[in-house]
Amino acid sequence: MVECAFVGPPIWRKLEGPKWHPRINMKRTTVGPKVVSGLLLFGWSIALAAQPLQGPDAGTSSNSAQSAPLPAEQVAKNLQERNAARAEALKQFNGTRVYRMQYRGFGGDRDAEMVVRVSYRAPNSKTFSVVSQTGSKFILDRIFKKLLDGEQEALNEENLRNTALSAENYEFTSAGYEVAPEGVQYVLNLLPRTKNKYLYRGKIWVDAKDFAVVRIEAEPARNPSFWIKKTEVRHRYVKVNDFWLPAENHTESVIRLGGRAILSIEYKDYRITRAAPLRASETARQDSK
Repeated sequence: MVECAFVGPPIWRKLEGPKWHPRINMKRTTVGPKVVSGLLLFGWSIALAAQPLQGPDAGTSSNSAQSAPLPAEQVAKNLQERNAARAEALKQFNGTRVYRMQYRGFGGDRDAEMVVRVSYRAPNSKTFSVVSQTGSKFILDRIFKKLLDGEQEALNEENLRNTALSAENYEFTSAGYEVAPEGVQYVLNLLPRTKNKYLYRGKIWVDAKDFAVVRIEAEPARNPSFWIKKTEVRHRYVKVNDFWLPAENHTESVIRLGGRAILSIEYKDYRITRAAPLRASETARQDSK
């Protein structure tokens, strides 16, 4: 193993400054800002996943849970329709998030935690109030707070359309049909139609009754940064009244120069304060009688 001849101050303490590493053609380069940029980009996938699941309005589906598995195309169609109906009905909610990040490796070890209260108001407004924060000031200021700032941008209509779980953005194929303790679930392979850095490839688990995403296991459609070697993303959703909202997000990245970053968000204490009747839910109940 070839050792570095020179490594500057830890990237978490100093963003600027020359760094030398044998894997980069033995040239001096600025690693700090590029690594931070990559971390923010993989964190951005979490920001997008934090939105109430939705897609382009395609009407509402009259399909409820089926006695025989549906083809992947029909599951995807029902998912898109139900997401649109839920997004239209959900008007306002409050909740709490716990952001955690752990970095181990190149440039030193860092940890941080931030507790945030969130208030959502349809169609595209979120407000954040920081309750407490501990740990690395760099992570708090340069990662967590920038993720909060960027999440409002994720609510932009164009961003929502370009990142929605829709046939325009993804190709869906069947990966199975599972009976879980929570109920029957379709498993779909997800293949992005473009290399949009905010899309991902992997698998989604879809509740067969509500046609809502229960779980996602994926990786970015495009590597968010040269400095990020590999990224794995896991999202889990929970049903709150008639709506499916994020419960836990976990993103783990391997840094090319050595190191590992784990970014997670725990969502809790949801309180839906305003919602319209959910047409798809009423239809499903009628169909099941």
